[in-house]
Amino acid sequence: MLTKAERTTVFITSTIAPIFNKKGYAATSLSDITTATGLTKGAVYGNFENKETLYLQCFDHLAHKIIAKLESRVENAGDPLEGLMQFAYFYKDYYEFTNTFGGCPIVNFGTDSKFLNDEMSQKVQEVMHRIEAIMASLIESGKEEGVIRKNIKGDVYAKRFYSLIQGAVFMSNTTKDPSYLKDAMNVIIDTMNQRFKK
Repeated sequence: MLTKAERTTVFITSTIAPIFNKKGYAATSLSDITTATGLTKGAVYGNFENKETLYLQCFDHLAHKIIAKLESRVENAGDPLEGLMQFAYFYKDYYEFTNTFGGCPIVNFGTDSKFLNDEMSQKVQEVMHRIEAIMASLIESGKEEGVIRKNIKGDVYAKRFYSLIQGAVFMSNTTKDPSYLKDAMNVIIDTMNQRFKK
């Protein structure tokens, strides 16, 4: 069971994460933070060392939501190839899912921090590599289980697919048109149906 301090930390993080995600680090003011939470500056910074610490934890909070949802879809699949299909279906609905907290935090925090916050930029890259690793692992497992052709290289296709996904995420978020993502996922699904199946 969480302590009162831990519950407050979770409350602050979950409340402020969408604000950082939408506005970025520089444009999110202390007033934004205190107004959204209803807490004083002292109460906020009694739980976080400073604004940057809160910023980092907010990204962790949103990244965890994405990874947990994605892994849940993949883990319930019958075999690795179906897991890859579930991966694609997850991203078909990704625009709507991430809109509930201000869009894709990988794109938003990644762009926001690129030249300004090396620690955040590193965190974003780690999440990207983790998602690629999920795909690569599914491909390699599928080859071992005999449901994916042996000549399919997991690391190559993971990077290829994730590049297509993140480009489509950027386009959908920027234009507010989820069809970019849905079409990109159809391309990935077609590729798996035509090239991956034995």
